[in-house]
Amino acid sequence: MDLALHIPNGIINLPVSLAYLALSAAVVGFALYKAREDLDQRLVPLAGLACAFIFAAQMLNFPVAAGVSGHLLGGALAVVLLGPWLAIACVTVVLVLQALVFADGGIMAIGLNVANMAVLSSLTAALVVLALRKILPSNRTGVIATVFIASVLSVLVAALGFVLQFAIGGEPIGPSLAALTATMLGVHLLIGLGEGAISALTVASVASTRPDLVWALKNQPKETVDA
Repeated sequence: MDLALHIPNGIINLPVSLAYLALSAAVVGFALYKAREDLDQRLVPLAGLACAFIFAAQMLNFPVAAGVSGHLLGGALAVVLLGPWLAIACVTVVLVLQALVFADGGIMAIGLNVANMAVLSSLTAALVVLALRKILPSNRTGVIATVFIASVLSVLVAALGFVLQFAIGGEPIGPSLAALTATMLGVHLLIGLGEGAISALTVASVASTRPDLVWALKNQPKETVDA
């Protein structure tokens, strides 16, 4: 059983799917507008690498429990490296390509998937990063802890986003809403822990050599990052 957040066609009814498509398009459009302020020659190759990494990671499932698999979402990783607006754009590109080329997620469900895995995941991670920067030390340990926590919480919020969509327009099949919520949170907690470990290791590697490319370390003195 695959409980990853790529929603196929038919799980959520058409009116809700279309409403989320319009909402997601508006948010992504705003994100692209804001991303122009952050995008420079240093971030262009990093954004491309982040998209490629997330694309590959989402195509690879890993076991999280007996008979259950999941995959990296990548929203938190993209946020920590690129900032929330570029992160939303990058994850959206990945999700659209996967739906159109590999049929991973339904065409009519693109808005639903973008809302959960690009918008909710990225914005949650950004809020967590901004909050933890005020609490945790601005060194490598603090960065790793921040990425890990942001990753776990962003995955859980994305899972709750699907639960909300199902509550609004889900087809009346399968488990009850309470059972679905418990299952989604339980499974995606495990997925989030795996994502947190992978994302933390990735960001730590980048931060050790090019801390200037890490959005989460923006305006932090280099000597504290190297500590």
